[in-house]
Amino acid sequence: MNIDNTIYNGRPDSACSDVETAIYDALDSLGISFARAVHEHADTMEDCLLVESVLGAQICKNLFLCNRQKTNFYMVMMPGDKPFKTKFLSSQLGCARLSFADADKMEELLHTTPGSVSALELIFDTEKQIQLVIDKDLLKSDFISGHPGISTSTLRLAKDDMLRYVQACGHTPVYIDLPVEE
Repeated sequence: MNIDNTIYNGRPDSACSDVETAIYDALDSLGISFARAVHEHADTMEDCLLVESVLGAQICKNLFLCNRQKTNFYMVMMPGDKPFKTKFLSSQLGCARLSFADADKMEELLHTTPGSVSALELIFDTEKQIQLVIDKDLLKSDFISGHPGISTSTLRLAKDDMLRYVQACGHTPVYIDLPVEE
């Protein structure tokens, strides 16, 4: 994967998609500053390791899940290097049979695609159909990173700014403790 080793501050000068523009506008309206790395599609956590080396901060793993009936949706934010086991999350949330939600539902609710999802897209969940779930280990870092609607750039926000952003989007996180190992 090719990555530009430059750290940019703020939004790009060139044209962006409508999704990216909406996210940058929301960040600007809240007075949230951020660092930005530009790269090829970073669709895997392995790709994100390269981005982390440029940003100087760990990239958050973001999972878009649903219950068996596909009536409840969850965005789980957790450290990228932490293994994910649905049974631990299910027990803490009190719901059974969590699985990855369909790409079509992700597009409908968050205006993004698998590999690009982050809490920054919660701005599009205007009906508040998604419950934000944050692993407490993620809060040990000073920064939380995520893609702005597409995985060709990654934003690094101060942890408190990311939490303020999701609150401004109308999402109150549920905090959980996922184990490192079984």
